[in-house]
Amino acid sequence: MQHFWKYVSIGVVNTAIHWSLFLIMHNGFAFSQASSNTIAFLIAVSFSFWANARYNFNSQLTGRKYLLFVIFMGLMSLSIGYMSDKLALNSLVTLVIFSAVSLTLGFLYSKLVIFRENKS
Repeated sequence: MQHFWKYVSIGVVNTAIHWSLFLIMHNGFAFSQASSNTIAFLIAVSFSFWANARYNFNSQLTGRKYLLFVIFMGLMSLSIGYMSDKLALNSLVTLVIFSAVSLTLGFLYSKLVIFRENKS
């Protein structure tokens, strides 16, 4: 449970980065929700990966882990942004949905796949 609460704490900062960039790109520069969500996500997820590897899971940073994490989370981000565009959802709704889904699925993926402890 300790990993989850650290993940949530890092997620608060990650979410602030993501939401701020998303709103600037979508509302300020009229990017689509899919593009705004994906670009904002890529920047925020880089912070999240680094912070979780270093402060939460005490794991070595590797390009392979980073790539697997970014691909998984990026596909989730793009999918939610695409569905939001198709459903013409309000951008705030998109952010809330993505934040909830990425918190739960992102934590499980991080703990069970990316930063799993090898017990040998």
